[in-house]
Amino acid sequence: MDDLDIARHGGMRSLFTSVYAPSTLGSFLRTFTHGHVRQLQAAARDTLIGLAGRTPLLAGADTLCFLDIDSMLRRVYGKQKQGIRFGHAKVGGYNVYLRGYNPLVATLSTPLSAPVIAATRLRSGNAGSARGAASMIAEAITTARACGATGELVVRADSAFYAKTVIGACRRRGVRFSVTCRIDAKIRAVCDSITDDQWIDIKYPQAVWDEDAGRWISDAQIAETTYTAFAGTRHAVTARLIVRRIRRDDPTQAAGQEELLPSYRHHAVFTDSPYTLVQAEAHHRAHAIIEQVNADLIAGPLAHLPSGHFAANDAWLTCAAIAHNLTRAAGHLTAGPYPTARPATIRTRLLRLSSCTRIGF
Repeated sequence: MDDLDIARHGGMRSLFTSVYAPSTLGSFLRTFTHGHVRQLQAAARDTLIGLAGRTPLLAGADTLCFLDIDSMLRRVYGKQKQGIRFGHAKVGGYNVYLRGYNPLVATLSTPLSAPVIAATRLRSGNAGSARGAASMIAEAITTARACGATGELVVRADSAFYAKTVIGACRRRGVRFSVTCRIDAKIRAVCDSITDDQWIDIKYPQAVWDEDAGRWISDAQIAETTYTAFAGTRHAVTARLIVRRIRRDDPTQAAGQEELLPSYRHHAVFTDSPYTLVQAEAHHRAHAIIEQVNADLIAGPLAHLPSGHFAANDAWLTCAAIAHNLTRAAGHLTAGPYPTARPATIRTRLLRLSSCTRIGF
């Protein structure tokens, strides 16, 4: 509401015939139905397409673009809010169940640009992460193509989206996928079948380059093999399985008393990426960029889902996506450090400053 009040004093007279109180927005959103929200989501897509055509929001998308999808649980405290349910979350490393909503967010980014939000969807708190993900990916792919992503398009997701519907949606629309696999018995057997000579060292966080050995010294190694997912069904897909392993060391061990045989933690990625092993693995690790978008939303408009009406909160989420993309566009138009700056930084240093200037501060 504080940010809305600044916008009200700064530029509302340029846009509207009257000056409205910030609470008017809540009254307006409470009139929304599901159909109105879908219309607003269509307007959000058109807005992003228009911004991409006027600013370098997705520089390099004609060569390579990433579509990331993720969900997050937003806790609420009012028991009368529509659609709230208990959902799973991790707090302080513990698995807990919290009452709230489960928004689904899809972003677009390139190696040269920060992510923008391509689609959003609000769901009840107990919704599985992959619920509705396939249809949302299909919409986001259409949006990406309209934004100029004519090159390779790679859909990235974590293990919660390792599902035949998600991978099938990617293949039907001719885009690549890169999805983390759950380490079940089948995947573990494939990981164990990789021979020692297939593993290669990679530049991992805090890795050190050894001049004498001519390689990176770190705990991380990667290898790849072929794997058929959903075998025995009509949805069977054969593609690359990229495995990263990290040495599992016991910090309590005394020097010289290490285990006889080393043990490793494995992370597997199922992908049809056309890039080399090192490139494809690095591309997938960069999927973590969507967590920054989630953090920006939580630090801003999603700090609180304000209404007791589900459709109003869904519309609020869509407005948050539009605001994020407009903020990113403002950063690109300003240049300097702002094209990749945090949205909060852009709001504080550009939007608040311009608003204060308009009212004579």
